[in-house]
Amino acid sequence: MANTVIDACGMRCPEPVLKIAIKSAELPAGDTLEVVGDCPTFEKDVRAWCQRLKKPLLWVRSDGGSKVRVQIQF
Repeated sequence: MANTVIDACGMRCPEPVLKIAIKSAELPAGDTLEVVGDCPTFEKDVRAWCQRLKKPLLWVRSDGGSKVRVQIQF
């Protein structure tokens, strides 16, 4: 199992979720994808994407500022 990281900082909706969707096609079952973003709707958009595609959102962490880091299981 591997952990892939995507830096989506500076991207605005829907770019971060599109990056996740593209990368998800390459990831085998069991891998995780960690994504960091600073878009105001980033966390909400990722939660909705995970729910719609039934992918477990393992955790969400904020840096206390504008950046949010999430980890998704595939």
